Amino acid sequence: MSHTVEILSVGTELLLGNIANTDAQMLSQGLSELGLNVFWHTVVGDNPQRARDAVALAKKRADIIITTGGLGPTCDDLTKNVLAEAFGKKLVFDEGSAQRIRSYFQRTGRPMTGNNLQQAMLPEGCTILENDWGTAPGCAFEAEGVHVVMLPGPPSECRPMFHYRAKPYLLALSEGVIASHTIKLFGIGESTMEAQLRDQMNAMANPTLAPYAKEGECELRVTAKASAEEEAQALLRPTVEQVKKLFGDKVYGVDVPSLEYVVLEGLKAQGLTLGTAESCTGGLIAKRLTDIPGSSAAFKGGIVSYANEIKEGVLGVPAPVLEQYGAVSGEVAAAMAEGARKVLGCDIALSSTGVAGPDKDDRENQVGTMFVAIATPKGTHVRPLHLGNRPMRERLRTQTASHAFDLARRYLTGLDYGT
Repeated sequence: MSHTVEILSVGTELLLGNIANTDAQMLSQGLSELGLNVFWHTVVGDNPQRARDAVALAKKRADIIITTGGLGPTCDDLTKNVLAEAFGKKLVFDEGSAQRIRSYFQRTGRPMTGNNLQQAMLPEGCTILENDWGTAPGCAFEAEGVHVVMLPGPPSECRPMFHYRAKPYLLALSEGVIASHTIKLFGIGESTMEAQLRDQMNAMANPTLAPYAKEGECELRVTAKASAEEEAQALLRPTVEQVKKLFGDKVYGVDVPSLEYVVLEGLKAQGLTLGTAESCTGGLIAKRLTDIPGSSAAFKGGIVSYANEIKEGVLGVPAPVLEQYGAVSGEVAAAMAEGARKVLGCDIALSSTGVAGPDKDDRENQVGTMFVAIATPKGTHVRPLHLGNRPMRERLRTQTASHAFDLARRYLTGLDYGT
């Protein structure tokens, strides 16, 4: 049976824009991986009548309702009350949940006020989703042909509650096994990628193939449903191999978290080290590497050489090169990478320089003019970039850093440097 899902996020702070609704994004991604179709996102404030109206509408159009927020101990935490009322269920006190709440406060050394036990009031007959990351338990039940799953709002609780509590419940709703693989691509636009696969995607039923655009790169998710894991994987393999063959060296991995992760793994596998010299990216290349646990095994360090005197005095970029070509040039990018390799004592060095804008160009280059370079024992290569069609500073910096990682990925895998 195919299910339709509505995510109902409860909290006035979401409507006011005080916090971003990252729970809904996380849930949509996770539900997609389970093969469940999210058709609607709804956000409602901490108002009982508006919450009732939102639930009444969700009941009419979805057979799975997943709520976030409104499970806490205060008077504006109304999610359980509204959902129980909508489906004709009483709220009953669960002593096991109450004991877990008491234990949480004892363990953390915080005083517990009586209203915290409100969180132990749960819809009768529900499946209790124990919360090992906070106080408010979640719950799930089925009524009137609709499955309801309630999760706490704080992302630090919602994410693990979904993965470790809600997922097993939701998987039980689906007959058979759903498996998927995500193919990661860099160096191709979503529209170009989709055009090459459109007819095939429209014709596919099992497995299915769906494109996703991210900042500066693309993903293709292949999903199959079968009676057993082995059967699902057998359905997936031919499509994964076909896509890899079709897009060739633009595919940088399958089921890998990021381009920088692939680079770091390649460095460690070959016993090589890497350093960075950054201008326009301001340390973003180094940050993306050091966000990965264990990066110290291969990353030596980075130099943010924003000013010309740092490029010259620290990295050793010759003054005549700066004067003749300007800081935003392939010649300077090459000299920065070579200087970083020498100063940091690393096997490979990446560099970036450019005009990130957005408010003005420099005297010779438009916003979005970037250069990345890689210096290796085999020589130095520069990639010029013209990214200014939509000159937004964050986007330009992100794409520039990704192009630098692509140079490293290509070097480590023996590919040509591409364009």
